[in-house]
Amino acid sequence: MPYRLNPAGGCPHADNARLLARGSVAPVVLPGGVEGMAVLGHETLKEFLQHPEVAKNATHFTELREGRIPAGWPLLTFATVRGMTTADGDDHRRLRGLVSRAFTPRRVEELRPRIEELTASLLDGLERAAVAGVADLRRHFALPLPMSVIGELLGVDAEFRDRLHHLSSQVVATGIGPEEAVAANRQLVAVLAAVAAARTERPGDDLTSALIAARDEDGDRLGQEELIGTLVLMIIAGHETTLNLITNAVRALCGHRDQLDLVRKGAASWADVVEETLRWDAPVSFFPFRYPVRDLTFGGTVIPAGTPVLAGYSAAGRDPAAHGPDADRFDVTRPARPDAVRGLSLGHGAHYCLGAPLARLEATVALERLFDRFPALDLAVPEDRLAREASFVGNSVRALPVRLGA
Repeated sequence: MPYRLNPAGGCPHADNARLLARGSVAPVVLPGGVEGMAVLGHETLKEFLQHPEVAKNATHFTELREGRIPAGWPLLTFATVRGMTTADGDDHRRLRGLVSRAFTPRRVEELRPRIEELTASLLDGLERAAVAGVADLRRHFALPLPMSVIGELLGVDAEFRDRLHHLSSQVVATGIGPEEAVAANRQLVAVLAAVAAARTERPGDDLTSALIAARDEDGDRLGQEELIGTLVLMIIAGHETTLNLITNAVRALCGHRDQLDLVRKGAASWADVVEETLRWDAPVSFFPFRYPVRDLTFGGTVIPAGTPVLAGYSAAGRDPAAHGPDADRFDVTRPARPDAVRGLSLGHGAHYCLGAPLARLEATVALERLFDRFPALDLAVPEDRLAREASFVGNSVRALPVRLGA
């Protein structure tokens, strides 16, 4: 029987384990009764993500093309937003090329001093926000760090950032109602159109200004719809993923003090913590969408052409076939696999996350400075009492109350 994804989200790992026990590909039911598939196994997902006959453009989405997907469908933006994540071939290379120069290893490393400066300031703010030694780390630290970095990179004024986070969190929510979904998308586009208009009038040393001015090799300017779609993707991917990564890493370390001790003793690095968190508790659980352009077989299961397929990153990260019988164990000393990666949670192939180096840098700096400043930091409530995000796309908790300690 198809697995009905819970629009309200929840911890995915128990259900992932049950699905993986049946096979590496599972039929699923998406909100609104839309039938889809999820690729869960590590090796099968790796094959799927780089298959030349798996597309990202929603013209291949059969039910959408035939007009059977309503306007208020909560996952519609993932399919229809104009940008890199919904483009294929030359179109994808053109759009990715316009943005990629901002995320080279050299350009990202140049951001380190600013990330360290922001981190120090936010740690001061976290301490000021504490009441009886307890503060919401997600709200006061894990969120504003990546939001500030991507905001500055894009030239988004600080006054817009809280609003953009609120709207983007609604866009990735899978349990949202049709009217709310439509309103959130319209408002997000409107805010980013205002940002683009401001940068058009007053260009700056930022990525939005560069995108507005950019021309590809054929001399074609980025269209307005593509520009706004690219900004939507950059804002959401540029902070939601890192927000969840930092949050999940702190939860993991607080729940596994022995692993934290290993890092403090030098037996593992903060980069190891980030990589193991990406594998063990991926910041994105099920990412929409890809579509086979013809009937294709993966993991012994036929996926019909035009089916909307989810990439099951949280499931692949704990796949025992790839990570061994202790795949459920958080282990910062776990070696990389023979293919030099622990997991696939930042993607694979042509659509590998452009911002991966930036996310890793932000998370590594954040975790090291956080536990240096507050070495006794711990959860203020039990893990099982932390409310989950209302989404099966994002994988984290809504708030993270921590006790900062002496």
